[in-house]
Amino acid sequence: MSRILVVEDEAVLQLTFSEFLKQQGYDVVCAADYQQALTYLDAYDFDLIITDIILAGKTGVDLLRTIRERDLACPVVMITGEPNVETASEAVRLGAFDYLAKPVTRDALQRVARLALDQKRIADERDHYAKQMDIYRSDLQAIFNSVNEGIITVDADMCVRQVNTAAARILGLATCALSRKPFSSIRKDFERAQDALEETLRTREPVVDRRIQLQNGDDEKVLVINTMPLISERGSFVGAVLMIRDMTRLTRLERQLEDSQQYRNIIGKSGKMQEIFQLIRELAGTDSTVLICGESGTGKELVAAALHHASARGKGPFLRVNCAALSDDILESELFGHVKGAFTGAVRDRIGRFEAANGGTILLDEIGDISPRLQLRLLRVLQEREFERVGSSSPIRTDVRVIASSNQDLEQKIRAGEFRQDLYYRLNVVRIHLPPLRERRQDIPLLVDHFCRRFNSTIRREVTGVSADAMELIMNYPWPGNVRELENCIERAFIVCHDTFILPRHLPPEILAQRPSSMTPALANQMGGTDGDGQNERQQIEQVLHQTDWNVAKAARRLGIARNTLYQRLRTLNIARPSD
Repeated sequence: MSRILVVEDEAVLQLTFSEFLKQQGYDVVCAADYQQALTYLDAYDFDLIITDIILAGKTGVDLLRTIRERDLACPVVMITGEPNVETASEAVRLGAFDYLAKPVTRDALQRVARLALDQKRIADERDHYAKQMDIYRSDLQAIFNSVNEGIITVDADMCVRQVNTAAARILGLATCALSRKPFSSIRKDFERAQDALEETLRTREPVVDRRIQLQNGDDEKVLVINTMPLISERGSFVGAVLMIRDMTRLTRLERQLEDSQQYRNIIGKSGKMQEIFQLIRELAGTDSTVLICGESGTGKELVAAALHHASARGKGPFLRVNCAALSDDILESELFGHVKGAFTGAVRDRIGRFEAANGGTILLDEIGDISPRLQLRLLRVLQEREFERVGSSSPIRTDVRVIASSNQDLEQKIRAGEFRQDLYYRLNVVRIHLPPLRERRQDIPLLVDHFCRRFNSTIRREVTGVSADAMELIMNYPWPGNVRELENCIERAFIVCHDTFILPRHLPPEILAQRPSSMTPALANQMGGTDGDGQNERQQIEQVLHQTDWNVAKAARRLGIARNTLYQRLRTLNIARPSD
C-alpha cells in the first residue's frame, strides 16, 4: 500500500484531501505544518508528498527544498490557492512533480496521485533493472522499451518516429506496423490522441490527462494520454511525444469501489449503511415480511425496491401504496379491489393492489396510518394469504411479498391502542432501521457527488463540485428532511449556480443560517447574495490584505472565512496585489 504525506494547515482541506486519497486505498498521514512534516519524514518512508505552499511558519517550498537536500526519492506535488511565476519556477527548479491550483477537485487530486505513484513505481523498477544490468551496456532503446507507459513520438508532419513496446501492446498492434507511418493510420478510433498531438504541434504546449476509450472486441480499454513538445539536444522543436497509460484495470477497481459504496441506487459507505446492504443481500433468497423504519426522506422506498429486485420476485411487479394519502374506504378498495355495485360509483369490477402484485412485492408505505378495521383485514392477508374484494365473499389467494414502512414509532402506537400488536409482530419479521442523515454524515460527500453527476446530466450544467466552505455548511446542517432534502438542496443550487463550483450563496437560506458567527457581515451578505455591487466587501477585503501585508492565509483567518473562499472572492471582485 502506497503511503502519502499530506501537509495542509486547514483542517477541512486536510480531512477532504485525506478522504479523497483513502478512497483509492492509500495510507494517508496528515501534517499541519512544516515542523510536523519533518517529524513524520524522520519516522516513515513516503511514496508521495502533497503539500500546500502557504503554511504557518515555513512554506511548502521550504519543505520541498529540505526533501531535495535529504535526497529523498519521493515525488512532491505542490498545492496553492494563488499560483504565480515565482513559486511555480522555484517549485519546478527544486524538482516538484506537479503543481495544482485550488480549488483542488477529487478527480484532479486522485489523478495526480496515481500519475506520481505510477512514475515512482516505474522509476523504482527501472533502478532495480539497472542494478542487475551493466548500465554502460544498456542503450536508450532498452530504457525506452522498459517503460510501462506507452510512448509514441511524431515529427512535425505527424509521421510516427518511434514506438515503444508498451504502446504497441496497449494498442494491440505490432511495433513495425506503426513506425514511419502517418499517425492517422494507427487506429480509426484514436482520433482524440491525434487531436492532442496536433494541438501540441500547433501551440507547442502540453496536453494533460485526456481520457480515451477504445473498443477491443467485447472489451473496453480505458486510456489516459499526455502529449509534450519534443525538443532536440540543440533546443529546436522537432515534433511531439504521446504518453499512454492503460487505466483499464484501475477503472474497473474504481467501479468496484463505487459498487461497494452503493447498492441498487442506495448510496452509503458508513458502517450502518453497509450493514443494511448486507442485510438486503441476505434477504434476497427469502420471502420474509420486512418492516422498514426511519424518518421521512431517508430512502425507505429505495430499500423496498432493492429488496424486491434482489429477490427471486425481481421480475414480478413492485407496487407501492401510500396508506397515509387515501381515505379508509378508498384505501380498502385500492388494496383489495371491489366488485360492481359494492358501493356508489362502483360501476365495474376492479382488482386491488394485492391481486395486481401477485408473484411480486407490495410496499405498504406509512403503515402506521391505517385504521383498526383495515389493520384486521391486513392481518388476515398476512396470516391466510387470501382476501376478498370489497362487496364479495369469494376468497382470492395471493402470492405476494409484503414490505411495510413507517416514519412513526409503531411500538408507541401499540401502547396508545392505535395499532394492533398482532399485526405489528406479523410485519416485524425482519426490521430495517434507516438512520437519519445526521447520523451518517460521512455519506454526505458521496451523496452530494452523486446528485452533482445526476444534475449535470439532467439540467445540462458543468458544475465541477462543491466548494470547501459550501461543503462545510452542508456537513454541519442537521438535515431534518434527510436525503430528500439534500437532493432538493443540490438541485436548487444547480438552478441558481452559474459558476464552476457550488458556493455558499447558492445554498438555501436555512443552510446559510448555520454560517459561523465569526464571518464578517459584509462578506456574509455577499456570499448570501444580498450585497449588490460588493463595494463594501471589496473595501473590507483590501483593508485586511493591506494590514496583513497581502498574506492571504492571515487575511482569511482575520475575515473568518476559508482561504480558498477568499481566493474566489479576489477573482470575482478582480482584486489584485498592487505592483511595487
